Amino acid sequence: MKNIFSLIAIIVALVGYGAIAEAQQAKVYRVGVLLQGGPLYTIIDGLRDGLRELGFEEGRQYVLEIRDAKGDLKAAEAAARNLAREKVNLIYTLATPVTTVAKDATTDIPIVFCVGSDPVAAGLVQSFVRPGGRLTGVHYLVADLTAKRLEILKEILPKLSRVVTFYDPGSRVATEAAKLGREEAKRLGLKFIERNVTSVEELRKALQALKAGEADAYFYTADAMVVSQAQLIIETAQTKGLATMFHDQSLVAKGALASYGQNYHEIGRLSAKYVQRVLKGVDPRDLRIETVDNVELIINLKTAKQLGLTVPPEVLARANKVIK
Repeated sequence: MKNIFSLIAIIVALVGYGAIAEAQQAKVYRVGVLLQGGPLYTIIDGLRDGLRELGFEEGRQYVLEIRDAKGDLKAAEAAARNLAREKVNLIYTLATPVTTVAKDATTDIPIVFCVGSDPVAAGLVQSFVRPGGRLTGVHYLVADLTAKRLEILKEILPKLSRVVTFYDPGSRVATEAAKLGREEAKRLGLKFIERNVTSVEELRKALQALKAGEADAYFYTADAMVVSQAQLIIETAQTKGLATMFHDQSLVAKGALASYGQNYHEIGRLSAKYVQRVLKGVDPRDLRIETVDNVELIINLKTAKQLGLTVPPEVLARANKVIK
């Protein structure tokens, strides 16, 4: 009889351990990540660091299911549908166009976004204070800084007279940013050369077709598809003797002349609290959207030297970081 009770005790213990193990396994959240590639991976690095600071360890408390659409919104839409079918706990989206297609392609999965344009104007949420749906996240400045970014480029290159930019005319964010760039170029007395591209392939062809001397610099107009090919733009510009002005400092480290914008890593780190809280059951409609408004000017003197350019000392003195 004693042996029987011992056996029963062992069985109960094993069942209990199995239940505990199953419960622990259920706490590993699956987070789908949607992006179009390029420097946006820096935001994901920031997300990982932010979650670690909050006590969320990758592989134990959560896993990231990353889907890189490589500049193709149709691929991003298909990836969003697949993530919904795979029943991930949350979808984390980078940039307004990707967030829009993810919202339209899914029905009930919460979405945490990092977007560089007004999410209310884009129809993603009802308001910053009370999003009112299943989306929330972080808003940072890209399109809003277009005019100031061009002004600073002119200060870096006093003899600047022509800038070229590429963007998708079907993108609301890009066309609004291009308008801001066009107006500022007129104020500064610059020629604003616009090249419309609707796909990565068209962008690559337009870059190759760009003639040496056609412009003095490449200027970034807010477009997630275009920035997915940022490294190609930098390399092509260098071969054609063009200076480059972007919005993200990671691209300056990769060879761009300058950037004026926000820290992608910090944006990702700040967004981690939204991901963590939504995974823990907080309704996105109750999470106020945070706007990141600190900006940084980064200049690469090594690139300037390669292009035969001299950056005015007064501009260097204002830079947050100078790469030598």
